[in-house]
Amino acid sequence: MKAIIPVAGAGTKLRPHSYTQPKALMPLAGKTVLSIIIDQLREGGINEFVFIVGYLGDKIFDYVQAKYPDIQAHYVHQPDRQGVGHAIQMAKNIVNNDEVVVVLGDTICEYDVQAFIHNPNSVIGLRKVDDPREFGVAEVDENGVIEHVVEKPHIPKSNMALVGLYKIKESEQMFSCIENNILQGLRSHGEFSLTDALDCMIRAGVKFDAFKVDTWFDCGRKETMLESNATLLKKFGADKMEYQFENTVIIKPVSIGEGCVIKNSIIGPNVTIGDHTQLDYSIIKHSIVGNYSNLYDIVLEQSIIGSDTALRGESRTLNIGDNTSIDLG
Repeated sequence: MKAIIPVAGAGTKLRPHSYTQPKALMPLAGKTVLSIIIDQLREGGINEFVFIVGYLGDKIFDYVQAKYPDIQAHYVHQPDRQGVGHAIQMAKNIVNNDEVVVVLGDTICEYDVQAFIHNPNSVIGLRKVDDPREFGVAEVDENGVIEHVVEKPHIPKSNMALVGLYKIKESEQMFSCIENNILQGLRSHGEFSLTDALDCMIRAGVKFDAFKVDTWFDCGRKETMLESNATLLKKFGADKMEYQFENTVIIKPVSIGEGCVIKNSIIGPNVTIGDHTQLDYSIIKHSIVGNYSNLYDIVLEQSIIGSDTALRGESRTLNIGDNTSIDLG
């Protein structure tokens, strides 16, 4: 079994960070979105991955090669983003009709990985949401079998959202449905959707079981990413980590990367700080700070600060990308 992880998306809702960093590599509770996905799938026994990359794909390649040198990794470049279905189709020759697991590159869920992978049928991960209009939506019968899926319906007939987690036994049929949709120009919301291909398979008689995930973390927007960071810090045991820095108060949970120099500051709660970052005379809470950044005399709350960033002065709420220098004094 192989895993396909599309990470070619531009991450427009996380700009300016996604201009210089793929959203799958954004720091989150001492990890990255991508590392959480890979770790879960490896726990399920998967060791062969196909990464669909695009803009900044070299950063995905470098990260995977450095952190996961023992996995079998393939990289497929998607220069023209035309939707998730189009991205998946580009992996056809590598998959070679094997069973596949597809996990979207901004999808973090808590779920029973073994039960998901070893389900005898194809499976779609679902989670009940208050407003399903921004998601793919599944209609499920009383036996837990999916009858219909539709991408971002204007009038949803269900509140069960597709979370971006799929196991496909009939991969040959999936690729055939995607190819037919592309040849016929059948787009949803301007893109070739994986959801449309799955509905094509359902209409052809393929059985998809509904698989309800325990928790779904939204990592596509600043506000929900900060909420996810706070939840995952507790899940990954950041409240048990011990840190000692000069004249600094740590309010758990926090995750502080390697090689950081922190002085005269208050850090936490719910803060992730990347590697080799320097902070002095600063107060940081409910925020994410990237790698190799330098913050002096700053007050931050509900903020995301990119990597290689220098900040001096005082602020309350910021959303700043990589390679930035700002003096707020």
